[in-house]
Amino acid sequence: MTFADYMLGLKLPTDPRWVNIAEQSIADILIDHAFCEQKAASSGISLIVHYPDKEELVKQLTPIIAEEWGHFRKVLKELDKRGHKFGKARKDQYVNELRKFTIKTDNRDKKLVEELLVFAMIEARSCERFRLLSLHISDESLRTFYHEFMVSEAGHYRVFIDLAYLYAEADYVKNRWQAILTGEAAIMKNMELRGDRVH
Repeated sequence: MTFADYMLGLKLPTDPRWVNIAEQSIADILIDHAFCEQKAASSGISLIVHYPDKEELVKQLTPIIAEEWGHFRKVLKELDKRGHKFGKARKDQYVNELRKFTIKTDNRDKKLVEELLVFAMIEARSCERFRLLSLHISDESLRTFYHEFMVSEAGHYRVFIDLAYLYAEADYVKNRWQAILTGEAAIMKNMELRGDRVH
């Protein structure tokens, strides 16, 4: 049983060749990573804006948003240190495809749970890929760099899952999570293996 299977529930681990491909374009990985952190912070803010009445959500997400923005700044600093520019935003094919597996509903709580599970999925895959970088990339400083991010993403994944269980019945969340995991595995299987994207 792999780390991805045991800790995160992922049904398809990342192709081991990904790290070697990513290593050829570290600037692109860092740029994409910076955008991921920026979007994570923005998405957290959006949830609080739309669900200000969910006290536990506001309580749990507020420090995560601050941490994600801190991560964004940290990746920008790493880019600058290496002489790279931030660049333009890229189309996020992975997230766009992932959202196709969510249920469209007018039920406010179920809509929230769909959002939380998508965010949990993104954090889980990020965690798995950061772990691969922390173990196998040849640049030792980046191994340390990505180990810290791996630990953080694992914690965020757990928070999103726990919040989903708080706002919906356990069986519903379990079934929806399994459906999203299965859908995500299909996405990973069919997507081109690229070294310039975190996902």
